[in-house]
Amino acid sequence: MKSYKKILSQILIGIIILILILIPVYTQAISAQSAIVMEVQTGRILYARNIYNKLPMASTTKIMTALVALEKGNIKSIVKVPREAVGVEGSSIYLRYNEQISLEDLLYGLMLRSGNDAAVAIAYHISGSVEDFVKLMNKRAKEIGAKNTHFKNPHGLHDDNHYTTAYDLALITRTALLNDKFKEIVSTKKWVAKRDGYNLFYNKNKTLSQFKGGDGVKIGYTRAAGRCLVSSATRNGMQLISVVLNDYNWFDDCHRLMEAAFNTYKPYEVLYKDKPIKSFNINKGQKKKSYLVSKKNITIPVSEREKEKVFTVFESNEVYNAPIKKDEVLGKAKIYVGDELIATTELIAKESVKKQSFMDYIIDIFDR
Repeated sequence: MKSYKKILSQILIGIIILILILIPVYTQAISAQSAIVMEVQTGRILYARNIYNKLPMASTTKIMTALVALEKGNIKSIVKVPREAVGVEGSSIYLRYNEQISLEDLLYGLMLRSGNDAAVAIAYHISGSVEDFVKLMNKRAKEIGAKNTHFKNPHGLHDDNHYTTAYDLALITRTALLNDKFKEIVSTKKWVAKRDGYNLFYNKNKTLSQFKGGDGVKIGYTRAAGRCLVSSATRNGMQLISVVLNDYNWFDDCHRLMEAAFNTYKPYEVLYKDKPIKSFNINKGQKKKSYLVSKKNITIPVSEREKEKVFTVFESNEVYNAPIKKDEVLGKAKIYVGDELIATTELIAKESVKKQSFMDYIIDIFDR
């Protein structure tokens, strides 16, 4: 009987080892030259392959074009199409010279139909020229932390000095997806523009219809860049980004990588907004003690075996001087999984506490 149990135990161990071997092999057997999976809220990297290699990115460039337009422009503003935006090479929404169209319609044409003419029209509307708009794109990239990215145009047609990395493109996409209007645009399957002629824009991104929870983002192709894809999907409140560059099996690989990540990582709630976390004493206040709360909910992606490695470091003082304002930032919380810093948030005052008046001070002395 003991021998039977020993054999069974060895078989189970063998199966577990085999699974652990096959999972990485499965995710690595992709055709992308470079690939990454990133969780949106924390920016945690869940899969990586050559993520810092500089590569052309074709029309995934338009993620930054849309982000800059949304941050710098008014989507309800009317754009007068310049001559430079008419007949641009590649994908088009067939803009006409002097046509008047809303920035919103241009953004849908940019992201759903990948209109290169829409990209140029947006650039002229926001900055007056492609060159000045590209300066904004490069400036925003550096602010986001995309240090190995350089833009030469707003549409992604090939230029030797137009490049990014899978990591940088994921960072840019993550920032864009935190913009509600951008998120709405890229998850839209069909848009009817307010214009004569070509006004029905269907989304080219098959992730929206072929992958469970699919909600973005952008496809791209040039002969030099190959097939490039940025996909996103949301399940159980957790949104993932998958980027593949120069990948002939682009949709299958993106979807396989996200599926593997969703199966491995689950959302794990660490901090709850407005729930008291830590008490502190108040010097010269009408109250002697109050509490710090988290400024926002913090949910991180973790695997089952990582849960026991999650811990939080609180950086704050034991005593603060009155007066204290409600929501005043008094500290910081850092969430780790083992040695890896996953997320940070500000700690704020749960309530306002006024400074003692002179009479409060006298009464306090007598009380003591």
